[in-house]
Amino acid sequence: MKILIVNKFLYPNGGSETYIFKIGEQLKKLGNEVQYFGMEHPGRLVGNSLNLYTKDMDFHSGSMLSKISYPVKTIYSADAKKKMLAVLKDFQPDAVHLNNFNYQLTPSIILAVKKYEKESSKRVKIVYTAHDYQLVCPNHMMMTPAGEVCEKCAGGNFINCFKNSCIHSSKLKSVIGSAEGYFWKLKKVYSLIDTVICPTAFMESKIKLSNVFSGKTKVLYNFTDEVDKTPAEKENYALFFGRFSAEKGMETIIAAKDINFICAGGGPMEDEINNSPHIKNVGFKKGKELESLIKKAACSVYPSIWYENCPFSVMESISYGTPVVGADIGGIPELIEDGKTGFLFEPGNVNDFTDKINKILNNRQLAAEMSTNCLEKKFVTLSQYCGELMKIYS
Repeated sequence: MKILIVNKFLYPNGGSETYIFKIGEQLKKLGNEVQYFGMEHPGRLVGNSLNLYTKDMDFHSGSMLSKISYPVKTIYSADAKKKMLAVLKDFQPDAVHLNNFNYQLTPSIILAVKKYEKESSKRVKIVYTAHDYQLVCPNHMMMTPAGEVCEKCAGGNFINCFKNSCIHSSKLKSVIGSAEGYFWKLKKVYSLIDTVICPTAFMESKIKLSNVFSGKTKVLYNFTDEVDKTPAEKENYALFFGRFSAEKGMETIIAAKDINFICAGGGPMEDEINNSPHIKNVGFKKGKELESLIKKAACSVYPSIWYENCPFSVMESISYGTPVVGADIGGIPELIEDGKTGFLFEPGNVNDFTDKINKILNNRQLAAEMSTNCLEKKFVTLSQYCGELMKIYS
């Protein structure tokens, strides 16, 4: 089978890029042909035989002229549609697997698929993996700038994005986000998607707030890598690893002054983290260094205040035998067995957060039992995941 994977970034940039690289390699191992379409970038790792990509769009830098043209290009990209069509004609895929494409590539690429189908008389399956809530929320997070969860746009009332300045607290950017939502709603482009893969049942419930996706969703939990489950001696700290940002609940960690935290990562709240005496910031870690930090932690924490999707960090911690104290929000509760592989707490409730961490820190027997439960937990493997993908493509 020939599969074209589409993502705006074709270089390591975040979770969706890790996802497309890994499924691409596994799909090739299963005997499939895989090519990619997205933006050009010096760090690009994958591509297509035509070596054809859209120009890299950087909304935070670039010339004044390019910034003036961005509002139109972020809604509809004729360039992306044209190049996508050329790649389709050359590769002739059986399935197109969409990932993050809004604003840089735009949904015009979906129109390219339908045009290719008409010209070639070939049916192409269109599959989309929902890494965030972009299909139903213009700022993709279902959260206002004030940090409150919000579902006002989910039914197609995208004017709320503009009213609340939901995109970077900017009226200009938010009116573009609202316009983009209404434009493609009128074009009924998302109705052309055959299957929306939702990494959690919670994500599915929010995607289905739009009747466009009725009967088109499929819950398929994210995969985890095979890991070394050799246990390590636990130490007396709680670990957070990831992005230091408000939506990740960093204020909850900062306010939990009675707990010794190690934070591994970086982000906009790095100064606040560094100025908190009970927190040790070790910076971004990966590979064996991160593995060691996770294994030795008494627990890891995931105190998000937004509708988290299916965080790899939670599954990774549990896979290594480290229980997780996670916020009872979004898809997090579907990954943690409360009282067995960790604890759930009320988002933003510092006392509840501290109490649940201390239950693990102050009870060695409970901590040991939870660690054993974590090691026995089985998540979906990459091989199993791609096996399910093949069924969806077919």
